Amino acid sequence: MLPLVSLTLFLPLVGAVLILCLPKPTARTVHSIAIASAALTLVGALAMWLQGVSGDGFSQVEELVWMPAIGAAYRVGVDGISLPLVLLSAVLFLVSFIYTSSLRDRPRAYVALILLLETAAIGTFTALDGILFYVFFEVSLVSMYFMIAGWGHEDRQRAALMFFIYTLLGSLPLLLAILGLYLGSPDPTFDMRAWIANPPLEGAAAMWALIAMLITFAVKIPAIPLHTWLPAAHVQAPTVGSVILAGIMLKFGTYGLVRFALQMTPDALRDAGIVVLFFGVVSAIYGAFAALAQTDLKRLVAYTSINHMGYVIVGVAVAALTLDPSVRAVALDGAVLQMFSHGLVTGALFFLVGMIQERAHTREMGEFGGLLKTVPLLGWSFVLAAFASLGLPGLAHFPAEFQIFLATLGTTPIAVVVILGIAIIAGTFLKALRETFLGEPRDRWNKMPDLSPREILAVAPLLVLTVATGAAPSWVLDVIHRTTLALVL
Repeated sequence: MLPLVSLTLFLPLVGAVLILCLPKPTARTVHSIAIASAALTLVGALAMWLQGVSGDGFSQVEELVWMPAIGAAYRVGVDGISLPLVLLSAVLFLVSFIYTSSLRDRPRAYVALILLLETAAIGTFTALDGILFYVFFEVSLVSMYFMIAGWGHEDRQRAALMFFIYTLLGSLPLLLAILGLYLGSPDPTFDMRAWIANPPLEGAAAMWALIAMLITFAVKIPAIPLHTWLPAAHVQAPTVGSVILAGIMLKFGTYGLVRFALQMTPDALRDAGIVVLFFGVVSAIYGAFAALAQTDLKRLVAYTSINHMGYVIVGVAVAALTLDPSVRAVALDGAVLQMFSHGLVTGALFFLVGMIQERAHTREMGEFGGLLKTVPLLGWSFVLAAFASLGLPGLAHFPAEFQIFLATLGTTPIAVVVILGIAIIAGTFLKALRETFLGEPRDRWNKMPDLSPREILAVAPLLVLTVATGAAPSWVLDVIHRTTLALVL
């Protein structure tokens, strides 16, 4: 059989190397290679999806000897938690390359960095070796740093440095936790499957490892109070940087919360579950209120990410706390589906905000008004994405958030507080729509161009998948549930 996981993982890297090795390629050649590499990667991800996952452990596992003396190996594979995120990554990177195909400012380096980041992202979701996971986890940081610093907006250097320092220092506790899991294993190994099957740490050692993991993942998600790098990074990042950062890289934290904290230190997470739940609720409510206070569209969308990732934290905490297998499965199904749907919805929103900024050179909502009449395609696309983000039934966030709230209500009355976040986010987006798209257009925006074919190709797949996931979520939930059901039995 073809090594589908490895092919999908390294195709973007091959494209990056090819671009860098070509002598003075044209911008068109660079973008063509990038789109072709990303398209083949999506084909690989779809082939993995069609091959499916089993209900017991990991599927499509590939393993090669790497450092046998310490039990480290090249180990990759997928389950129902990681496979949807691999597919999401493949989709988002392809539409990102389509969107950025008009770039003429150093396209070679920019595209190579994005391709490297795609390999790092897929590697993070498919790695089954602790050292390999950490390598991919860190490589993504380097790529995003250079994207922000090199192609961001006016204050990009400060934002890139803040992002780098926060996430680099935040990653070090995870490395300590990985070493602790290795040293605690009866037969020392970095095989994550062994750590999941028989968690190697107990008692105080497990709790310290959990604390280290939570610090790293709280920075990456980000959760309150380790979130302060996010608004600056999003505002200063180029549009594609914001799409990838929100759509993919924030999921490194929530994915790690499930894969490491929940599966490798389950007893410690149950003991600390109420604390994790508290920070999830605070993140959800704070993100909603902070978004409501914004006048800059990009900062508004950035803060809604904190809100939506707060719901994922709540879902994972409930899964750790509850003793009811059915409630645990519902909580995990909702949390993983929320990761997937957030990538689609927030990716679309950041694309659309970037399109507005390219035309108007401002993101201040008070500067607009009546854009639905001036640019109807762009306007109605934003309306659809905004309604999805506020949790409208029939769109992607609704089935995810509904399951999280249902599981939380079955575990603790705190669900009533969490639901408040939805009401606030609804008010946030209704305010944004009123100020930006409704009313009479200002004279200065009368000649604003509507979406180009390139922009339609970039945003339309995300909107289609947003509707498909909201209307018929079973196409994703069936894959997720095969793994979550096995985790609770």
